[in-house]
Amino acid sequence: MAASRVRQMYLSAKNAAALDTELMSSGGFSLDQLMELAGLSCAQAVYKSYPPESKRSVLVIAGPGNNGGDGLVAARHLKLFGYSPTVYYPKRPNRDIYNRLYTQLTNLKVSFTDDIDTAITEADQILDAIFGFSFTPPIRDPFVHVIGLLESSKKPVVSIDIPSSWDVDSGPPNAGEIGAGFVPNVLVSLTAPKPAARFFKGRHFLGGRFISKELADKRGFSLPEYPGVDQVVELPTENEKL
Repeated sequence: MAASRVRQMYLSAKNAAALDTELMSSGGFSLDQLMELAGLSCAQAVYKSYPPESKRSVLVIAGPGNNGGDGLVAARHLKLFGYSPTVYYPKRPNRDIYNRLYTQLTNLKVSFTDDIDTAITEADQILDAIFGFSFTPPIRDPFVHVIGLLESSKKPVVSIDIPSSWDVDSGPPNAGEIGAGFVPNVLVSLTAPKPAARFFKGRHFLGGRFISKELADKRGFSLPEYPGVDQVVELPTENEKL
């Protein structure tokens, strides 16, 4: 499928937060719904990038916030898509929405691990669901160690919305900072690409097939044409835009 050619517009951290607020107020969506749609989009992007026939074992690294919740939803769909997901979830919040996602995964016999070093070694690919657009430094343990492992790992990585450790507006960390060497292979932007995506040169997908044109126009971003019944669309690389 050819990448969708649409005039690229970026959604800052402030505007992304405002959009989420509007979606969950006048938009009529619940957090559960948005998480489900995001996680399904990410699972589809993983399938398009690394199908289970080639890279069946997926390590999902989930952070403590909504980005981690998206990763848990993606893990459920990946299991049903024929993958063998394992979840590393070291900072699980004691909130109903995350507890239910955890229960859904355990009911599907999805494994959870505390041994991140071994899990990365054994995985065929990694889904980075640690930090999203609301991330602000500094990175704290255990994620300092985790980001270091991602920097040194040769396994393909798919990042949800923002590569973890990157600033949503200004992009990757400076040389010498934690995460400066972390560049995922695939990025799945949610709703609209964030400014940090300008610095990303890999395969780039967009998920968000639930936004009305009216809302997109109001918030100042463009909607691509999604193919068929897909929940994600591949965006052109910088070279393809020329």
